[in-house]
Amino acid sequence: MLRSCPISWLLWLTAILLPFTPVHAASASYGYDTVHSQILFSIDHDGYSRPFGRLHLAKGWLRFDPDNWTTAATELDIDLSGLDMGDAAWNAAVCKPALLDCAHNRYAHFVSTSVERKDDRHGVLHGQLTMRGITQPLSVPFTFNRAAKTIYGLHTVAGFSATATLDRNAFGITANRDSIGHDVNVWLELEAIRDDHAGQPSTSQSSASPPSKEQP
Repeated sequence: MLRSCPISWLLWLTAILLPFTPVHAASASYGYDTVHSQILFSIDHDGYSRPFGRLHLAKGWLRFDPDNWTTAATELDIDLSGLDMGDAAWNAAVCKPALLDCAHNRYAHFVSTSVERKDDRHGVLHGQLTMRGITQPLSVPFTFNRAAKTIYGLHTVAGFSATATLDRNAFGITANRDSIGHDVNVWLELEAIRDDHAGQPSTSQSSASPPSKEQP
């Protein structure tokens, strides 16, 4: 009887303290919703204006826990060949080898390395962007909008807004120096759907290879 008392006391103490032990939910996996995600960019045109263009998110995955951002990570591909400047001839000109070289480097690939949390809704995503076969570090300030079930309860969705600035010269895009600006401003509106089978980080990614088809 005496030997069992310490064990009984330990079990009783554990039962009392367990409800007060902080519990962090595990990071959930998400697949990007390529329909509701939008990517816009703008670049100076000879000082006259800063025209906008649109790019399409081809595929990607996200790992995110709203209560614990330290485990957050993401990887995504952007289809450069699908860019839309509002004019077919302009689209073709931007896709030429001297600029984006879409035929040989169709996808821009981003993979995160860390997340810097600023407050409950704002942070900076640090990672590596590969474009035209050149990889450069990139920091992306973002806002976490919300994570919740859709109005019909069919999916759990996480939404983010983000911005970034690229130096096109750093990726070997040096043509038309006198008429096209060097800094490219990018805006991202991203939605990701909870998917426990969403992809995991790849060890390598070819920017010329098409991504696998996403499940709806």
